[in-house]
Amino acid sequence: MSAVIPTAKPAIIYPESDGQPMADNTLQFRWITVVQGNLAALFADRPDVFVAGDLLWYPVEGRPDIRRAPDVMVAIGRPKGDRSAYLQWEEGGQPPQVVFEIWSPGNTMSEMARKHEFYVRYGVSEYYLIDPQQGEAVGWVRQGARLRMVDEMNGWVSPLLGVRFAVTEEGVDLFYPDGRPFLTFEELARADAEERAQAE
Repeated sequence: MSAVIPTAKPAIIYPESDGQPMADNTLQFRWITVVQGNLAALFADRPDVFVAGDLLWYPVEGRPDIRRAPDVMVAIGRPKGDRSAYLQWEEGGQPPQVVFEIWSPGNTMSEMARKHEFYVRYGVSEYYLIDPQQGEAVGWVRQGARLRMVDEMNGWVSPLLGVRFAVTEEGVDLFYPDGRPFLTFEELARADAEERAQAE
């Protein structure tokens, strides 16, 4: 009688892409890059803060069907470095604490409700939804097992990031803890050129 050789279980694949575009339009893309880039700059000197944009997050090992790709996410306590996906069980079980979603006309209420439910279930501490077209922002902060909506976003300061929100008739603006505004790369280049010109 020949011995039965156990067959190895096939490796579980966690795709690096969900097949969806990063953004639906230039306004949404600009906001994603501004939020991600400025948060990365804010924590540039912190080796234990990981900031990413449009990265798939898998919270449950063995379940590649359970996933989300926040527009921007911040994982405090996790090392910097490139990743093909955020596999939570390989990150010390740490979920991203802060996520940002940038609303675009292609979003639906049911889609955003599913995202909100996902962030509640899998441990996000702060969730911010920004609609740059309408100039609106909504925030939620964890309170026990749920995310409680922030009553007033104008002047709100993120407990974990120290970032201040300004929501006025002019639109939404974000500010560093020292009061500097979040800027686009073009605005940063212009400010740098002006500083150099003044120095000369």
